[in-house]
Amino acid sequence: MLDSYFKISQRGSTVGQEVRGGVVTFFTMAYIVALNPLIIGLAKDGDGKYLGGGDAPNLALVAAATALVAGVMSILMGAVANFPLALATGLGLNTFVAVGIASQMTWADAMGLVVLEGLIITVLVLTGFRVAVFKAVPTQLKVAISVGIGLFIALIGLVDAGFVRRTGSGPVPVTLGDGGTLVGWPIIVFGFGLLLMIGLMVRKVKAALLIGIVVSTIVAIVIESSFKIGPNFDGATGKVNPKGWGLNVPAMPDSVAATPDFGLLGHFNLFGSFSRISAVSALLIVFSLLLADFFDTMGTMTAIGQEAGLVDRDGNVPGAERILLVDSLAAAAGGAAGVSSNTSYIESAAGVGEGARTGLASIVTGICFLLTTFLAPLVAIIPYEAATPALIIVGFLMMTGIKQIDWEDLGIAIPAFLTIILMPFTYNISVGIGAGFVTYVVIRFIQGRKNEIHPLLFLVSGLFMVYFLASPINSWIG
Repeated sequence: MLDSYFKISQRGSTVGQEVRGGVVTFFTMAYIVALNPLIIGLAKDGDGKYLGGGDAPNLALVAAATALVAGVMSILMGAVANFPLALATGLGLNTFVAVGIASQMTWADAMGLVVLEGLIITVLVLTGFRVAVFKAVPTQLKVAISVGIGLFIALIGLVDAGFVRRTGSGPVPVTLGDGGTLVGWPIIVFGFGLLLMIGLMVRKVKAALLIGIVVSTIVAIVIESSFKIGPNFDGATGKVNPKGWGLNVPAMPDSVAATPDFGLLGHFNLFGSFSRISAVSALLIVFSLLLADFFDTMGTMTAIGQEAGLVDRDGNVPGAERILLVDSLAAAAGGAAGVSSNTSYIESAAGVGEGARTGLASIVTGICFLLTTFLAPLVAIIPYEAATPALIIVGFLMMTGIKQIDWEDLGIAIPAFLTIILMPFTYNISVGIGAGFVTYVVIRFIQGRKNEIHPLLFLVSGLFMVYFLASPINSWIG
């Protein structure tokens, strides 16, 4: 029954591969359960309240809702769209909600805008507009999007592991390790995990990424118990330890289970923001959320489809309508649950690298997230340094598609180049896509080949120009 419904054999996979892929995807994105509370749970709204309306932060409340929505929407993606793509609260979007939106109103008002954006983008899917835009993109630009995301997630892995760090000053924004030097046991765990995964892949060992994550976590626990390294940043004291662990300290917890509190669900006010800020400002916020969500997911879906071999000759993903519909509903669901917009995660590529080809993998990931609502202490023992090597491996696999781009045709080569480099350099998928679209339209127009430009690309490029110029436009309208 599983094989028939999910087309497992037809896509060259097995139930075992799907389960492993789903678990690997979960391990590479489980950090969101711990990180989202630190981003939106510690921020205050315009009334000086923490998320949930309290005078003190309640991180467990945010973590439980984050895991719940991620689990439900990932399962929905697998069951409805049959695509190996997991969802959770969007990084970047949650920071924008916490810093750029909630600071001007209440948390409920801010989440209302997120729900509103999710409903609008759902309508765009149901009318066929979102899929039409996806199909209007030239095939080689879709390949460039996939390659760019590969570099992007590799950079995410390097930064999260501490192998690459921000300098904080000077003309160079990032550097190797701490001030140009690799320091601390966590970096050794990262290097060990990366080399272990590479060795297992070269030897064609099944579950290479999963084995690498599990073994690296065990090594990290042993090292932490021996040397008492601690976190790289102590939120209580504000102390920075360059040799510490990123996000999670790999120590065995006092308990492996905890009763979740889902009191944050329904914490939104759909139109409350319009009484706190001008209608124009509220609509511009919704537009910014919409554009980022719209194209981040398009790029993620393209990259996952390319890596899994689930695209047609034009680079289109079969069943894109269902994939985008679930993703759109996830945006609204995240706002309705009070944890910010949920979106598709490029870390799903790690599961694809492990062999996932169907929605069964997403269901496995979703089940893991649901278990996390009870087993949050156990998930918290996996440090960044043990999970991020999988992102480096997947970044390499996605990079191999670059050979499909015609570098002799400047009309496609320059937009592809900008798409690829701007995703990691700006830490933003939408910026890379927007730059590629705009330059493609401009160059083809200069070449006198405007007949090759789909009419929708003219429209979308114009919208991206509004997106890029949002700050001066805000200043102009006051």
